[in-house]
Amino acid sequence: MRLDPQQPLNAAFRTAVQARLDHFMATQRDLLALTGNRLDPVWEQVQHFTRGGKRIRPAFCYWGYVAAAGADAEPPQAIMDIAASLDLLHLSALVHDDLIDDSDVRRGGPAAHRFFESFHRDRGWQGDSRHFGNSAAVLLGDLLFTWSMAMVEQATITGERLKRARPYLDAMRSEVLAGQFLDLIHQTRPSVSDDWQANARLVMEFKTSKYTVSRPVQIGAALGLAGDDIQQGLGSFGAHVGDAFQMRDDLLGLFGDPEVTGKPAGDDIREGKKTVIIGYALQQASASDAERLLGMLGNPDVSEADIDEARRILTDSGAVEATERAIVSEAATGMRYLHRLDLSPEGTYALMALVHAAVERTA
Repeated sequence: MRLDPQQPLNAAFRTAVQARLDHFMATQRDLLALTGNRLDPVWEQVQHFTRGGKRIRPAFCYWGYVAAAGADAEPPQAIMDIAASLDLLHLSALVHDDLIDDSDVRRGGPAAHRFFESFHRDRGWQGDSRHFGNSAAVLLGDLLFTWSMAMVEQATITGERLKRARPYLDAMRSEVLAGQFLDLIHQTRPSVSDDWQANARLVMEFKTSKYTVSRPVQIGAALGLAGDDIQQGLGSFGAHVGDAFQMRDDLLGLFGDPEVTGKPAGDDIREGKKTVIIGYALQQASASDAERLLGMLGNPDVSEADIDEARRILTDSGAVEATERAIVSEAATGMRYLHRLDLSPEGTYALMALVHAAVERTA
C-alpha cells in the first residue's frame, strides 16, 4: 500500500483506514451475533460512529511511522491496523464526552445516549428511558475503548516495534481520561480570570493535544523505531499543533456551519465550555459584555438570539482575533520543532500537510 504524502488525508488514506476498521469490526460483529439480534442496536451505533470522521489521529500515526522509517520500504499492514485503532479510542471518548456534556447531536445524528434513550422509549420498555440511554452509552464507550486495545494486540507486527510503541499507547489512553476529568472539574469549579486560561490550556493539553497529535505521531514513530531525540521533538511538535487544533475546534463550535461540523453551533455556550476563546473574551470585553457572556455560559436554555449575542461579544472584544493569532503561532512553533528533526522527506512533508489540515479545517 503506497499512499501520497502530498495528500496525507485524501480519499485513498481514509479508505485504507476504513478497510482495516471494517476487517476488525467484522470479527467483533461475529461476537455480538452470539446473542442473537439482542445487540443489534449496539451494532447500529458502532457502524454509525465508525463510518467517516476526520481520521486525523490515524493519519498522524501512519505518517509518523513513515517519517521515522522512511518511505522506501512498504509499510506493513499492521501499521495501518494500529493507526486505525486510534479512531476507536477517539470514538470511545466522543460517546462519553457527549454523555457528560448532555449533547443531543453527533456526526449529524443523535448522540449515543439520545439514540438509546429513544430506542427504549419507542418500544415502551420498563424503567426510565433516560437512565437506559445513559447506561447504554457508558457501555458503548467502554466497548469501543476495549476494541481499540484489542485491535492493537491483534496487529501482526514484530515484538520490538510494538514494545517501542506500547508506552505511548498506554500514556495516550490514560491521558485522554485524565483530560476528561480535568474538563469536568474546570467546567464545574468556580473560575477567576487569573487562572481561567491556565486551566483551559491544561485541559487542552491532556484532552486534545496529547491524544490528537503528540501520542499518535509518537506511536507511529516508535513503530518506525525512532530514537529518543526524535520522540522528544515530535512530542513538542504535537503539543503545539494539538493546541492549535483544539482552538480551531472551539471556534468551529461557535461559528461553524452545523451542516459541515455535524453539531449545532453554540452548544459549547450551552454546555458551559470554559475554553481559551471565552477566556480571551472575559479579559478583553467590557464589564457588561463579560457579565452577559458569563450569564449565558452553561445555561441550556439560551436562545439562538443569545448565541448570536455571544458571538458578537466574542468578535467585538477581539477574542476571535486573539484566538486566530494563537492558532497561527502554535502551528508555526510546531512546524519549527518538526524541521529540526532528522526525518524522511516524505514523512516530513506529510506531517506538514497534516498541520495545515488540522488548523485550517471547516469541520
